[in-house]
Amino acid sequence: MGKAVIFDMDGVICHTNPFHSKAFRIFFEKRNLFPTEEEFAQHMYGKSNSYILSHFLGRKIEGEELLILEDEKESLFREIYQHHVSPIAGFDSFFKELKKLGLRTAVATSAPYANLELIAGKLDLFLHLDSALASEHVTKHKPDPEVYLKSAENLSVYPDNCIVFEDSYSGVMAAKNAGMKVVGVLSSHKKEELPVCHAYIHDYVHLSPEFLFDLL
Repeated sequence: MGKAVIFDMDGVICHTNPFHSKAFRIFFEKRNLFPTEEEFAQHMYGKSNSYILSHFLGRKIEGEELLILEDEKESLFREIYQHHVSPIAGFDSFFKELKKLGLRTAVATSAPYANLELIAGKLDLFLHLDSALASEHVTKHKPDPEVYLKSAENLSVYPDNCIVFEDSYSGVMAAKNAGMKVVGVLSSHKKEELPVCHAYIHDYVHLSPEFLFDLL
């Protein structure tokens, strides 16, 4: 069995949160709602759309309505973000090093597949990914470990041979619940706002893939 590195996407491959905030602001302004940055930090970053929409609209959003509203918001996000897609500092060369070392690589995101297509497409990642899962591929969202366990299955790697890069509370919990090692990416949260991780980074500059072998 090999070893694998699994990346969440938002806040881990690209620093998308400011653009998600912008899209949600436009979305909520149309409905005369004006959440503060503080409320976003608490109830948006790393949360599923069903949670975010239900929280801010003040009622349970599910089923067909969720699909329609989610599509509206995510289309806004893609429209805004398509001109700004750029990876977190050092990600490109770090990712290439992983492939040189023969590690399997995957993306496991709570975002819709269309967002993954936009980002992985612009960064030319698809050819180099052994698994790419988005919200459509799971029935239970993070902190449930489903997306990470499915990724391990796709990669033919045992969960305890996987290292996950995550930036949100629910994401770190999902990886830990899957029995994987976790590197906390401090792009949106401080160390003390995340569950305890096996290591922490701010970006990928000067990050040597060798440190992953120590974790495993």
